[in-house]
Amino acid sequence: MRIFRNCGTRRAFTPEFPGRILLAGLFCLCFGGCLSLTESAGRALDGSAFAEKRLALYSAEKGRGAPAGIEVLELRNRAGERSLVISLKDFPAVKIRGTAPAPDGSFYLVSLHYLGGSVSGWNEFTLDLSGFGKFSPVEGGAVLSIPEKPEPVRISEGKIRRFDSRITGGEALSGLGNRRERILSLCEWMRGRPDAPAGAGRGGFEKFWKPVLLPELVSAKKRPAEWPDAETAAWVWAEDLRWNTAYTDRVFPEALRAVRNSGTLLRDWEEAFEWIYFEYEWESVVKTLSGEIFMQRKK
Repeated sequence: MRIFRNCGTRRAFTPEFPGRILLAGLFCLCFGGCLSLTESAGRALDGSAFAEKRLALYSAEKGRGAPAGIEVLELRNRAGERSLVISLKDFPAVKIRGTAPAPDGSFYLVSLHYLGGSVSGWNEFTLDLSGFGKFSPVEGGAVLSIPEKPEPVRISEGKIRRFDSRITGGEALSGLGNRRERILSLCEWMRGRPDAPAGAGRGGFEKFWKPVLLPELVSAKKRPAEWPDAETAAWVWAEDLRWNTAYTDRVFPEALRAVRNSGTLLRDWEEAFEWIYFEYEWESVVKTLSGEIFMQRKK
């Protein structure tokens, strides 16, 4: 019998136990369809769902060579201030906000808002950005372009929900800031591997990286070639799991070894999968937005 981490409790079961199938289903639900439900509930509770009025909706026109899945909302708040919100279908947890365009179409990037759920709660934060873009009116819509890579400044607001605990204020900012530093370090190392996939989609990303990052959670046949044999394996307990420290030393850079052996990497993977996926693909997102994208006005 092996011990697996199951939503914060310890429970012994065999690999065939149907609870693992249920848990996997819950993860898919939270990372997919339930994300919009979580976001709507959060916005209703803090009042933000009613704070802005939609003025127009633009969608990338695939027939004119634009990448699909990009939308731009033009909004006006109660004070009469207008802004743009850019969303990407492949990253539903993320919204990029900019100022209202000037007469020449130029606008400033203001922030990136993230709200990602998991079976244990959610992470929500606003990351201040520095950058600019163009959103120029043309017949039937507008042309969007963010020619230079936006620079992240700092997380200025944030909330964490973990089971029954709601963390806000300075404690949330500290926790989110630390998690962001870990995720950035992890993704930098991941992208630097010669076998690192790009553009594989959410499913392909998880299929490739879960056995690399957390081989203890997959079947023996899916583990990487670097997995130590029984004679060289070494183990430590953390987060109700045994972590193979010999594997950690073989594969991970020194800066990430304690993160994996302590179970912190597991918590980040479980609680912030969408965040990790987005940071990993950030360069691709920037490249996509750097070209001129025709946006058709829908409403």
